[in-house]
Amino acid sequence: MNEFRPAKKRITVSVGESVRIIRELQELSQNELSKLTGIPQATISAIENDRVQLGVERAKILARALKAHPGVLVFPGWELPNEAAA
Repeated sequence: MNEFRPAKKRITVSVGESVRIIRELQELSQNELSKLTGIPQATISAIENDRVQLGVERAKILARALKAHPGVLVFPGWELPNEAAA
């Protein structure tokens, strides 16, 4: 396991904030993201406001639509190894 380096906490961001930040960086509205994912807009809003847990399956769906690694959504603020980001 020497080839792996431990993840480091870089900033404090909630899961919902990470979803919102990545969505806004891609200039998508909640409605547009809803159409891309099939996840209701109200659920996306609840995730972004940390009222609903993201969950593994939704993380995969959102990550695919946002062209991001699911770990970026599930573990916000943690640095991913370069291999994982590819």
